[in-house]
Amino acid sequence: MSKAKARLKLIDTRADAETRSRDDHHLSVRLWLRLLSCTNRIESTVRQNLQANFQTTLPRFDLMAQLERARQGLKMSELSQRMMVTGGNVTGITDGLEKEGLVVREVDPSDRRVYRVRLTPEGQRQFRRMAVEHEQWIIGLFDGLTERNKEQLTQLLGQLKTHLGRSDVSAREASR
Repeated sequence: MSKAKARLKLIDTRADAETRSRDDHHLSVRLWLRLLSCTNRIESTVRQNLQANFQTTLPRFDLMAQLERARQGLKMSELSQRMMVTGGNVTGITDGLEKEGLVVREVDPSDRRVYRVRLTPEGQRQFRRMAVEHEQWIIGLFDGLTERNKEQLTQLLGQLKTHLGRSDVSAREASR
C-alpha cells in the first residue's frame, strides 16, 4: 500500500474517536473516547442542520445564543470568554452579523473605550427561529434514550463535571 493510501486510511471520515478504543485500554479512556465520539456526532449534525436550514454556522449561532441570554448586550471580551474563543474570532463573527443587521455594537455607557454587542430585533427573530429548530434536533438525537436514562446520564455527567471542577482547582493550587 502506498504511503498516501495508508495516510488516507488513517483519516477515515467514517471512523470516530471511539474506534481508537481497545479492550486493553482503561475503562476511563474508553469512556472518554465514547463521550468524545457522541459529542462530535451531535455537533456535526447540528452544524449540518444549521447550514442546510439557515445558511449559518455553529459559531454564529453560539454568539447569537449568548446575546439572547444577555439582553443588555455583552462586551466583546465577555463574548470571547463565554464562547471560549479568541477575541479575533468573536470580532470576525460579529462583523458578519453586524453587516447582516442581526447585531449592533454600542459604546458601553460605563466605559466609552468598550463596545457592547446586542441582538437587533431582526437578530432576535432569526435566533428564535433557529433556536426552536435546534431544540427539536437535540431532542431527536436523544430519542433513543428513555427519560429515566436521560436523567441518569445527566446526573452522572453532573458528578463528573463537579469532580473535574475540583480537579482543576487542585491542579491550580498545586502549581502555585
